[in-house]
Amino acid sequence: MNSTDTTTTTTTTTTADEREQDVAGLPERIMAAWAAHDAAAFADIFTENASMVMPGVHCQGREAIRSFMAAAFDGPFKGTQVTGAPVAVNFLGDEAAVLVTEGGVRAPGEDTLRPERRVRASWVAVRGEDGVWSLAAYQNSPFDAS
Repeated sequence: MNSTDTTTTTTTTTTADEREQDVAGLPERIMAAWAAHDAAAFADIFTENASMVMPGVHCQGREAIRSFMAAAFDGPFKGTQVTGAPVAVNFLGDEAAVLVTEGGVRAPGEDTLRPERRVRASWVAVRGEDGVWSLAAYQNSPFDAS
């Protein structure tokens, strides 16, 4: 009787669809941190040296983003909710992508997004060594130029 030694090798492969879902899931992670008004959780979605640009705001680095969001959640963003949905995902290779979203900020008590609070946003996502996607850059602009 011959004995055969079998070795099982497990390989984790990420399909294009899974990769797109992971990147498109970044807004969900941001919305969850925002819903909790958790500045640390919000900032942890960004890379250490990320940038965040919004009208009148430029934060460079995760700590600056955390600090800004902590003050905003205690001030102008207190009680607000954010919404956003992907409209495009463009991969720049296996480790980077640009995500475009449409959404905005709802004031306390609002069920719908008011036109003046709608934004379009560009997100530059990078995959870390752990396979988790993070934001290297985020920028939003008013939805309508008028």
